[in-house]
Amino acid sequence: MTRTIDGPVAVLGLGRMGTGLATRLLDQGIQVRVWNRTSERTEPLAKAGAVAAAHPADAVEGTTAAICTVADGEALGTVLRGPNGVLARGAYPGTLICASTVAPEEVASIAGEVPSVLDVGMLGNREHARDGELRLFVGGEKRAFTAARPLLEMLGKEVVHLGALGSGMRMKLLLNLLMGIEVQALAEATELASATGLDRQLVLRTIAGSGFASPVMAFKSRRLAADRFDEPDFRLRLMAKDLMLATKQAAEAGLRLPLAAAAAETHVRATEQGLGDEDCAAVTRALTPNPGTDT
Repeated sequence: MTRTIDGPVAVLGLGRMGTGLATRLLDQGIQVRVWNRTSERTEPLAKAGAVAAAHPADAVEGTTAAICTVADGEALGTVLRGPNGVLARGAYPGTLICASTVAPEEVASIAGEVPSVLDVGMLGNREHARDGELRLFVGGEKRAFTAARPLLEMLGKEVVHLGALGSGMRMKLLLNLLMGIEVQALAEATELASATGLDRQLVLRTIAGSGFASPVMAFKSRRLAADRFDEPDFRLRLMAKDLMLATKQAAEAGLRLPLAAAAAETHVRATEQGLGDEDCAAVTRALTPNPGTDT
């Protein structure tokens, strides 16, 4: 299928995923305008051909689509409605693609301010983003989805329209709920192994090679084996945020999700212990007693 994208695309927020998306678009010959809260992250992309903007409002100037990949709802609100934000000069005429994981209600609230909005739950890592191998789950009006589909198909190997605005975020929260529980289960099994005298490395290899391990558990087992959580694939504080969002969604739906609640509590505690900017597999460090304590 011939895929055409009319006009430049803005990427707002240059964490690992945002940088991967911008790099992918540049590699495909798309004009890209970028913005990040800390400007030094724009420099490598500017050298690769992107236009670096000082403010979100400048970044979206003249673009037909803007992809927002900031960390949370507060950052999204600032990017959109803050001084020099996307909406500072009036309604954005292009398609705003919210790829930040936020509460579905926050995305729905944008619809009154931007004529064309999509929310996209991204499944994959920075390498998938860079190589166009993401799986994208999209919420929003069919008209907006159809118009943005060529762009989305450039970024993902699978693009699924789920339905109304907010659907993409709901799917993303479900997926991150599963990942948070799986990684914590792996960490708990590993800590129990160490505490009862089993060889940690052997246990991790056994789990990773077993039918019990999901691909993400097999992947994270390497971090646990190395006991190295810097240069994170997914920051622990973001996992804590997503687990809390998922438990809030469950409560609003009248559901009690014991595993989700327990995982959220552990991840919040790990963040409070200063592990928030480590990889989410560092949750294992919140399971061991603190020196000099009994808990």
